[in-house]
Amino acid sequence: MGTLLCMAAAGCAVGPDFQRPAAPAVKGYTSTPSEPTVATPVEGGQSQRLAEGQEISAQWWTMFGSSALNELVEAALKANPDLQSADAALRVAQENLAAARGGFFPSVDAQGTSTRQKTAEVIASPLASGDLLYSLHTAQVTVSYAPDIFGGLRRQVEATAAEAEAARFQREAAYLTLTSNVVAAAIQEAALRAQINATHEAIMSASKLLDAVRKQRQAGQLGAADVAAQESALAQIEATLPPLEKQLAQQRDLITVLAGRFPSEEIAQRFDLESLRLPGELPLSVPSRLVEQRPDIRAAEAQLHAASAQVGVATAARLPSITLSANLGSTALTLSKLFTSGTGFWGLTGGIAQPIFRGGTLMHQQRAAEAAYDQAASQYRSTVLTAFQNVADTLHAISADAKALQTANRAEEAARKSLTIAQRQWTLGLIAYPAVLQAEQAYQQALVNVAQARAGRLADSVALLQALGGGWWNREASDARHDG
Repeated sequence: MGTLLCMAAAGCAVGPDFQRPAAPAVKGYTSTPSEPTVATPVEGGQSQRLAEGQEISAQWWTMFGSSALNELVEAALKANPDLQSADAALRVAQENLAAARGGFFPSVDAQGTSTRQKTAEVIASPLASGDLLYSLHTAQVTVSYAPDIFGGLRRQVEATAAEAEAARFQREAAYLTLTSNVVAAAIQEAALRAQINATHEAIMSASKLLDAVRKQRQAGQLGAADVAAQESALAQIEATLPPLEKQLAQQRDLITVLAGRFPSEEIAQRFDLESLRLPGELPLSVPSRLVEQRPDIRAAEAQLHAASAQVGVATAARLPSITLSANLGSTALTLSKLFTSGTGFWGLTGGIAQPIFRGGTLMHQQRAAEAAYDQAASQYRSTVLTAFQNVADTLHAISADAKALQTANRAEEAARKSLTIAQRQWTLGLIAYPAVLQAEQAYQQALVNVAQARAGRLADSVALLQALGGGWWNREASDARHDG
């Protein structure tokens, strides 16, 4: 017994003490260093620079320079049910932790009972008066305590605290996912509007050309086949418009739902590419800090911590347990006599229990906990690898986006010139009409390609900020300063 009490006083706990995994010893995200300046497109002279080590703003979406976008994100943060669900899950975990910590304290219960009973006539009455029919009233307080000798309770609280930490970072992940989805959806809406505008422009151009062809047909300069060809070209361009309009309508539904509203309660904000600014500088965290900043990595680490603590819980279950209890009360034949002289009683109880045979249950539970720790460790490593892959993929995409936009701008300019020249040459009778149709189609596709390339740069800028963790730690620091 003395040895057990010494162990309790020393505060030891069986099972492994959790050690945070070290940050990966890598110097970069990609096999080749990223260029500091990743894009200088022809149009507008916009460039984008990677700022290594620069902090990510807690409200990173403001980097896109759209007040409508800022309003939409704030509305989504207030009303999105998925984020509210994550908030509730965090509160559940925090309350479970508070409940688990209650096990460190003795439990105190008060109890009162009243009975009316009759003793059989063949048995002597327990009362001095000899009455066989009597009432008995009892009031008592019971105190019980189970010393956490081997730290099983401490490990359980440690596991619960880690689960609360996981819920906290799962909430941060939900926050990041929501804000990223809202911004990405707004960019996609802007891209669709640009493609629709380009398609309308192509339809107007094709319609004007059809009018010219019909006039030349009336003048006998062209045949019916030329008119039919232009009518077919116009119809083909017009056929591309309904799918784009459908996508835009569905995108508006998505944005409205992300904002926590029904599709019939359409939001007021509208987005086009001209209203969104490409961030001139993109923060790029050093690799050693990514494991600190990604909510999913931090949640996986907390799950690993919980699994480690559960090994201690399972180990402690195989060791002796001690219980201490005391009760104090009063028993009387009438309520008015309770707590009077001679009615009191008390008792002290101490016990120790050691599992001897459970059919191997406790041993296999410990082995299962150890295997669960190995599983959590593998899941943690997988999460880290995926996070680094996300950043690397996004960096490659950003670099490719810049080149794609440069190419798309040059192609659009060349296609516009080609169409102008083709129309002029056809008017002068220098080329056949099919050449004009081909130039028209090339120009329409070039306009769409430019819109998609511009949207791609914006979308991959969002993807990088999301892949780096979204700056939640700066929001917490700002809140702490405000509270102070």
